[in-house]
Amino acid sequence: MTLEELKVAVGKGETDRLELKKSTGDLKGGMESLCGFLNGHGGTVVFGVTGEGRVVGQQISDRTLQEVARELTRFEPPATITQMRIPVDDKREILVLETTVHSASPYTYNGRAYQRLGTVTSLMPQMEYERRLLERGHSQRRWENQPAEGFTLDDLDAEEIQRTITEAQNAGRLESALKSPLEVLRKFSLVENGHILQAAVVVFAKEVMPDYPQCGLRMARFRGTTKDEFLDQRQIHGHAFSILEEAITFLGRHLPVSGRFEPGVLTRLDEPLFPTLALREAVVNAICHRDYSVVGGAIHIAIFDDRLEISSTGGLPFGVRIEDLKRDHESHPRNPLLADIFYRRGLIERWGRGTQKIVSLCVEAGHPEPEFEERAGEVVVRFIPSAYMAPHRITHDLTQRQRLILHQLRDGRSCRLGDIRKEIKPIVPESTLRDDLILLRRLKLVKLIGHGRGAVWQLVQATSYLNKLGEKREKDAEKTRNNTEKAKKTRKKPK
Repeated sequence: MTLEELKVAVGKGETDRLELKKSTGDLKGGMESLCGFLNGHGGTVVFGVTGEGRVVGQQISDRTLQEVARELTRFEPPATITQMRIPVDDKREILVLETTVHSASPYTYNGRAYQRLGTVTSLMPQMEYERRLLERGHSQRRWENQPAEGFTLDDLDAEEIQRTITEAQNAGRLESALKSPLEVLRKFSLVENGHILQAAVVVFAKEVMPDYPQCGLRMARFRGTTKDEFLDQRQIHGHAFSILEEAITFLGRHLPVSGRFEPGVLTRLDEPLFPTLALREAVVNAICHRDYSVVGGAIHIAIFDDRLEISSTGGLPFGVRIEDLKRDHESHPRNPLLADIFYRRGLIERWGRGTQKIVSLCVEAGHPEPEFEERAGEVVVRFIPSAYMAPHRITHDLTQRQRLILHQLRDGRSCRLGDIRKEIKPIVPESTLRDDLILLRRLKLVKLIGHGRGAVWQLVQATSYLNKLGEKREKDAEKTRNNTEKAKKTRKKPK
């Protein structure tokens, strides 16, 4: 850095990442600010510049440098500090001390931890200091960065490793070609002292059973709104990318698909009930952030008539609360090695916006905001539909026409056979439609009320959420009407 570049940098005064000191006479204050930068986003302390940004410089002797070096030894744990001297004239210089973000936070200087808030350096609250100590202990000894006993490179899926290289390069997140699986593991910090780490097992193992039963996925489509009876259930074990693929397949199999036509396009465009990107994001979050130290844990997918729930074992990462998930928040992955691999393959971003992305995609698709919840040792994301969820499969696959029938009977509607036939395209013989309805009745999805020409068909299961949603909308509308009337009464009449 030249003197002119320094003048530009300090010209606007102090910031949350810049502390200015007139001289090393306030060396202690400069070190406290440096500690605050270490515990934050990094920063720079400049000696020889006034707080207003005026460059004055100072004489820097060997004794000055010895004092600085002595004070730097008072940081715990030891930190990397860059030092730079910039001449002002023949006698005076500027001393610059700079640090970047460090993962070993919290740091202390002379036995105390400091934080930087705006342009003010202050002591870090004891509760925050203790929380960071716990987080540091977790980051240094996590389940994912421990050796996988008994596993070698031959136990990993070479094709999946190669696929990771290809997709990382296509996503622009791998700057150099890696020729061997071992190079990949070293690049992604998945091997240490010749030992395969447990994170490598999670993402690349050919077989995870019986050593890693927590690498599991449990999926179910339930009848109605409770877990009393299921229509389909699956349980698999495998590496993370196979789990992601199986989860998306199961969701596509059981979630309704709506068809639409666009001008100039002859074929129908089929879209799932919930945006595919939102579902994938939720499953990836569950894979990356779950607690793998719980041997009996797993990722769960539960589809009900009125909602979809994706949950994973473990609580939220350190420093993250449920209310943070729908607003800007820092990314604190529980398993940063796993998260890095998914990032490299272009499946997630680094900036902690995954949950916000889920919310925005669902709202754009016309659904209520998903709900996030910590429940009995797991984190749950709950997708709420804006319409009835017709199943894809009961004891066998349902046809598109049978699912269209279920969709037509949504929201508690009652329809005669002729009314249903008018809405089903392409038009089919009445006997064919009657056979579909008889099958759906045998599967306990629909019921016939009445006899003869006046008989109507209805869904067996009422969607409880939609009933509640309707009640809420009515209450909101009533509240709006009352507020409007109140405003009219209190509004001053024009003179």
